[in-house]
Amino acid sequence: MEQHKLSEGLLLDERGNLNEAGYSTSLVKEYNRENISVSKWRIKEWDYYYIGNSKHAIALTIADNGYMDLCSVSLFDHTANTMVEKSLMDAFSFGKLNLPRTSSSGVTEYKKKGVEVVFTNENKKRHIYCNWPKYHEDKDLRMDLYLEETTPHSMVIATPWKKKGHFYYNQKVNNLKANGYLKFGNDLIEIGNDTYGVLDWGRGVWTYKNTWYWSSLNTVQDGHTIGWNLGYGFGDNDQATENMLFIDDKVYKLDDVRFDIPLDKKGNEMLDQPWHFRSFNGDIDLIFTPKLHRKGGANALIINSNQNQMFGTFSGLFRINDGEVVEIHDLLGFAEKVYNRW
Repeated sequence: MEQHKLSEGLLLDERGNLNEAGYSTSLVKEYNRENISVSKWRIKEWDYYYIGNSKHAIALTIADNGYMDLCSVSLFDHTANTMVEKSLMDAFSFGKLNLPRTSSSGVTEYKKKGVEVVFTNENKKRHIYCNWPKYHEDKDLRMDLYLEETTPHSMVIATPWKKKGHFYYNQKVNNLKANGYLKFGNDLIEIGNDTYGVLDWGRGVWTYKNTWYWSSLNTVQDGHTIGWNLGYGFGDNDQATENMLFIDDKVYKLDDVRFDIPLDKKGNEMLDQPWHFRSFNGDIDLIFTPKLHRKGGANALIINSNQNQMFGTFSGLFRINDGEVVEIHDLLGFAEKVYNRW
């Protein structure tokens, strides 16, 4: 497909619709919350970080989703294939968290009930701080991390829906090199060297029912940083896909992708069995072998969320530059399928 590259300018017009749909490798569009035309109940804004290596990983979310806000922190042990997760939620936030209108600078913070989680970006240096007393089994959690961008490129997409005033502006910053520490109870974990992460920065107004597929990987192979963003299913992607491959300081735009999840005899998805990632033109051909299943969600009256995030290893290939092959060998990443009615 021919993909449209975004130009600089305002994200939304005077009616709250996208001025332009497409992709970029930087935040060329200016997002202003005050330009949104629909009810503040429908606005969704979040910053999500996943930082990890082959042994340990951390995921942190701060979100302001109109009628509720959320702060969530997850700890993963990839050697034992276990995880611990804790979340706080309050009703009727309606923008009170004051999340920044750009990921390029500013402070995203959640300070309630004795918990402090702060994301700061100053002079292209990202800082993550967390202090969560009695996080799990009366063990306190503290972390202090710095993230360094290893590539000038990121995945940026402006996606419309058919419904007026609905849009999604999203940036994924891959291959963030991490250093710092995490202390959980009496256990101190030094973060550095082989640890990389991704920022998922999103702002928008969604339709009520949605299903999305997303995969991210950020690591080193044969001395080169390698990462990707693969996904689909969210909004109208006629103008561009969100698929990109990052190798060192280079970025490669990819076409469509599909996640083939195996089915049992009754047609139920077997999420813990190997998935096949492929594109129509053959530029993506990956086998994903899940090892850890993170389930999440809620089901309360009009709100329903079914989240299945799988962590495991990828092997296969990408074809870039008219046929050049990039081989992938047992690299740890994640893939997810999420259904929301909210």
